[in-house]
Amino acid sequence: MNNTTYIKLTLLLAIIISVPVQGKVKLPLLISDGMILQRETSLDIWGWADPNEKVVVQFQGKTYNTKAAKNGEWKVTLPPQNAGGPFTMKVNDIELKNILIGDVWLCSGQSNIELPIRRVLDLYHDEVKDARNPYIRQFRVPMKYNFQSEEKDLPGGESKIGLSQWKETTPENILDFTAAAYFFAKELYERYGVPIGFINNGVGGSPAEAWISEDALKNYPHYLEAARECANPAYVDSIRSADAQKSRQWHETLIKNDKGLSLWNKTDFDDSEWSSVSLPGYWAEKGIEQVIGTLWLRKNFDIPASIAGKSGVLRLGCIIDADSAFINGTFVGTITYQYPPRIYNIPAGLLKEGENNITVRVVSNSSKGGFIEEKPYKIIVGENEIDLTGDWKYNIGATMPPPGPQTTFQYKPMGLYNALIAPLKNYKLKGIVWYQGESNTNRAQEYKTLLPDLINDWRATWNNPQMPVIFAQLPNYMKAQQLPAESDWAELREAQRQALNLPYTGMAVTIDIGEWNDIHPLNKKTVGHRLALEAQRVAYGDNNVVSTGPIYESMQIEGNSIIITFSSTGSGIYTNLDLKGFAVKGKDGKYIWANATVLSSNKVKVWSEHVQDPIAVRYAWADNPEGANLRNKEGLPASPFQSMESGKLKIENEN
Repeated sequence: MNNTTYIKLTLLLAIIISVPVQGKVKLPLLISDGMILQRETSLDIWGWADPNEKVVVQFQGKTYNTKAAKNGEWKVTLPPQNAGGPFTMKVNDIELKNILIGDVWLCSGQSNIELPIRRVLDLYHDEVKDARNPYIRQFRVPMKYNFQSEEKDLPGGESKIGLSQWKETTPENILDFTAAAYFFAKELYERYGVPIGFINNGVGGSPAEAWISEDALKNYPHYLEAARECANPAYVDSIRSADAQKSRQWHETLIKNDKGLSLWNKTDFDDSEWSSVSLPGYWAEKGIEQVIGTLWLRKNFDIPASIAGKSGVLRLGCIIDADSAFINGTFVGTITYQYPPRIYNIPAGLLKEGENNITVRVVSNSSKGGFIEEKPYKIIVGENEIDLTGDWKYNIGATMPPPGPQTTFQYKPMGLYNALIAPLKNYKLKGIVWYQGESNTNRAQEYKTLLPDLINDWRATWNNPQMPVIFAQLPNYMKAQQLPAESDWAELREAQRQALNLPYTGMAVTIDIGEWNDIHPLNKKTVGHRLALEAQRVAYGDNNVVSTGPIYESMQIEGNSIIITFSSTGSGIYTNLDLKGFAVKGKDGKYIWANATVLSSNKVKVWSEHVQDPIAVRYAWADNPEGANLRNKEGLPASPFQSMESGKLKIENEN
């Protein structure tokens, strides 16, 4: 290289180095194609870029300019927009398409808000199979937790639900929509005619304390200590590693010891020496010893020539805990935990004319295993069904010690708030739907402060003290009891009812649409409907709508009776009923079932000939308040409640 060439290259390099390269603007995942922005409020559009980088936002014919701060953050505020769309937006060289302006709801909580449409297709298959509506959209947030600091953006990336993005209602997309929130959004859209978007960030099994910020947890020192312990990455990594190794060793030993593997699922296996059991039911209730390990079950069934060789569906209800199913020796499906319904496809050519065999290998992690009662156990081929209830042959494949608990860090305090709530705070909302509580039932008294603290915490996060919060009260669950008894589920429902003392809140009562044998009841359409009714009152200011059933207001003792006054009675309490579900407490401290009758549009009289001096009253106070039937003339059920005892120094008008 001669000197002239060297000098030219040196000068060219100097010029290249001296020319600033435009930094690439980054947007949060929510600010993306297909988003729905909240109408009639100022809107923040934010993101990140190089320090001092110029950012230009163009929307609806107007331009907004700003510069990134020293930490790279930037934000522009758009004036309130009317409902409509679709629109486009440009942020520097990024073009965002198919934007709508409407109402945005955050739908959060645990598994019953997370539960997707695909899990409730038994009820809604025909309703959703052709569903198309570009004005109802979901943004599904993958699970993540953080104990060190508040995240700036939501988690993204590939997962079983796909890349985090706004998705329109289509027959394909809707299967992954949260069922309760979809029916909620659909009703609001049909009523108000504006686009409805819902951010679905529910996490199955999560307790309320996982969703609360560090500041709010200061009221709960034990939770704050647990959160700070988890802030040490080395601690979390060591626990996760130890748990994974323990689980892996347990399953490896189980497989090694299971004498039925590769043998007992074969069609021609001789199970004549095996014992018989009638299913469904729990092992312990069927005379089978409590099995931790594997239990193999086999049953023969006949297939007529008319459906032999055709494809079908195997329904195995719900099984505790995990199962693998085989038809004529061929594996057809597996589920690794107890809650999902077992729906397995049977390929064409597998079913044969005459005798066939089904074999199920069940893994039980605790002493309570079984086939859940009152669930479907059958093979479906077209319009034909083969019943699989009744006698099965069984044998134990392997017995094991309990596998031991696993540490679920997404359930630890503060982790979900930092990862799944904090990144949303710039995104304007119409309101919040909260469906949670099952995981806090063993601490129901604490929930009386925990739920209001969560609501106030989130309102502070969005700097909106009037943020509407609509929550679903826990449904009926577990077997009904014959006599009045204490109930953690009832205690938590009471805590939810008392949270209505906070302004701008609403509650959907669901004690009549649960299932005794399923913590995830299918009827999410009615849940969505009742949530939408309360949203109409609280968030949309529709004071003419009857949005809920009777809510306990006060009581007065008259002789040996208690007169209860209710609010939210709509057209009045429904009178053509023999009222059930009331119990009164005498001075001996015991509750017994009571008679009840409607006195007026908002009053009920309760008494028992066995209690001369009643001091308190309960309604629908049970895990599963079967038969409790107080409602208004609009058909909306009354909330369970427990009054304070007469004579105690506390205001009776709690709502």
